[in-house]
Amino acid sequence: MHKHRIILLLLLLITLSGCATPYDIGQADPRVTPQEAAKDVPGMLNHTVAWGGVIATAKNLKDKTELEVVAYPLDASHRPDSAAPPTGRFIVIQPGYLETADYAPGRLVTVVGDVSETRRGTVGEAPYVYPIVAASKLQLWPKPASEPREPRFHFGVGVGIIR
Repeated sequence: MHKHRIILLLLLLITLSGCATPYDIGQADPRVTPQEAAKDVPGMLNHTVAWGGVIATAKNLKDKTELEVVAYPLDASHRPDSAAPPTGRFIVIQPGYLETADYAPGRLVTVVGDVSETRRGTVGEAPYVYPIVAASKLQLWPKPASEPREPRFHFGVGVGIIR
């Protein structure tokens, strides 16, 4: 009986160790969307937000890196939920250099920082007002696991078709 309890306890510990803890956003406000912030610039200046999304562009400047992000709501772990409808676009200003091969278009990020200003720009040919977030924390989420490279179909022992 004692042996079964130890095994059960070990299984429980292994299960709990696999649970993800949410990314810490502190006192930042994840409820205000970038679209709402762009409409209320005076009310949003120096407001600390937690936003996330998919990187659209990344560029390194002399002393900072700018990321244009298509915003999505954050899930319970504060990871962008790209299955939900987008909530606007915003620009992240990160002091220093970020490797744009890592912070590449399509990657998911969550940022915590203050809304510092807005910038007029375009999305395609459409005019757009981007809220600018001065990052105090920036989380680059891991890439999804790639597809397994094993054969998809097996016929008998040792014979497979690789697609």
